Amino acid sequence: MRLFILLAAAALPAASAAAAPPRAAAVFAGGCFWCTESDFDKVPGVVSTTSGYIGGKTLNPTYKQVSAGGTGHIEAVRVEYDPTKVSYEALLQRFFKTVDPLDKGGQFCDRGYQYRSALFVDAEQRAAAEAAKKQVEAQLKKPVETLILPTAKFYPAEGYHQDYYKKNPVRYRYYRFSCGRDARLKKLWG
Repeated sequence: MRLFILLAAAALPAASAAAAPPRAAAVFAGGCFWCTESDFDKVPGVVSTTSGYIGGKTLNPTYKQVSAGGTGHIEAVRVEYDPTKVSYEALLQRFFKTVDPLDKGGQFCDRGYQYRSALFVDAEQRAAAEAAKKQVEAQLKKPVETLILPTAKFYPAEGYHQDYYKKNPVRYRYYRFSCGRDARLKKLWG
């Protein structure tokens, strides 16, 4: 009996791991990571979002360092999703509708390289990202300035940045409105 209980207990972690939904990850940079996080959290199939920094040369960068420029990092959001519920291609379509892909100087009121729109891709994601960018260029009939860069070390932002739009809804809504994000998106995408 004791052997049976030990064998059954040893099998439990494998059974619960098998029941976990599949996960994939993608990194999107759309200017302010508070807004990008908020936009992706509303997508069915997205499991989690994490605000952070990617693409730079400084190890363990801080918000103060990145926002001042010079580290080479871009504010971004790591999106974990269930690929049986939402595809990477669908996330790309969502991403482009939440940014101004024509702006190479930043996004909305946030200016500088650290606020560029960008897709950080692995080898499997590259073709889909390039196809989505070409589709947006054809739709807007203008050059798309969104960068497509190889994935790199992602550093999660400080805790107070995570879920900022949920923790500080009034400040977040004021920032988003005063930055002109939604007004520009409506003008650009209808």
